[in-house]
Amino acid sequence: MTLFSSSNLIIYISKLVSLFTVITVFTIINLSSLQADEQGSFEDWLIYIENLALKEGISKETINNSIKNITQNERVLELDRSQPEFTLTLEKYLSNTTPASRVKKGKKLYKENKNILEKVSNEFGVQPRFLLALWGIETSFGKFTGSFNVIRSLSTLSHDLRRRDFFTEELINALKIINEGHIDAENMMGSWAGAMGQNQFMPSSFLSYAIDYNKDEKKDIWTTLDDVFASSANYLSSSGWDNNLTWGREVITTKPINKDLITTSAKKIEISRKLSEWSELGVLKANGEKLPNKNLDAYLVFPEGEDGKKFLVYENFKVIMKWNRSLFFGISVGTLSDMIEYH
Repeated sequence: MTLFSSSNLIIYISKLVSLFTVITVFTIINLSSLQADEQGSFEDWLIYIENLALKEGISKETINNSIKNITQNERVLELDRSQPEFTLTLEKYLSNTTPASRVKKGKKLYKENKNILEKVSNEFGVQPRFLLALWGIETSFGKFTGSFNVIRSLSTLSHDLRRRDFFTEELINALKIINEGHIDAENMMGSWAGAMGQNQFMPSSFLSYAIDYNKDEKKDIWTTLDDVFASSANYLSSSGWDNNLTWGREVITTKPINKDLITTSAKKIEISRKLSEWSELGVLKANGEKLPNKNLDAYLVFPEGEDGKKFLVYENFKVIMKWNRSLFFGISVGTLSDMIEYH
């Protein structure tokens, strides 16, 4: 007995095709909406990420090993949304980031790693003391690199609507790092926001600047110091570091300065003058001595306004701002580098 006539069979197949098309279109629209302003479920978001990763050339195996069966990390969302209860003064910030114990440790580690630090310094044109200072401030010389799984953190943050585009890009970049074989998902640990390794690179920075300096076919900023130092040096060098300059210095002012010449925000370090011009405007070293008689451009920075500490900084300081756009951070890196080198 025939269940369908030819005409009925054609109609039936047409309906199935139409139904499949509707389901497919609905799925695409649903996933597209996740990318816009509707959060959707975390599970649906992971499906979207999987499809996006495949389009970016990431293998199915990497995807399965990285994002299958992961769950949201509520602690990450809490940390992302929390606001500091108080603001640190620069003095307190410096006491936290440049304690005597860290200076002592930095000097010790310089001696222990002098050969590789000097080699990297000569190749990339970055003084060892700045590599040590960044290492010390970011992770206390590799002691505290973060206890959060980076893929889980970035999956959680990319699903959230607050900074979806940024964290989605970083998640895909993290999957690319795994796909290239530098580390597996389970061992890709970092901060709650996705900063990784002993120099706390975001995945995008890793892809741009990480170096396999020991030639073992892995860019390992988690456990291999050769790669850590070279990657940090490559970041600074590629961002415009000048090996002939330092970062800046603390200064005092002996008369009022035009406010238009003063930098108070890391977002706008633009107005520079020659050191000789700053001298004419009454700027002196912190100890009261005259500024160096050098043809250098410098920026006058008041990180806490006119009543706080004052600094003249050079172009290298602006490079440090690319690493972390915070005046306090930049000053602490410069200060620690000086203390490691000269104290």
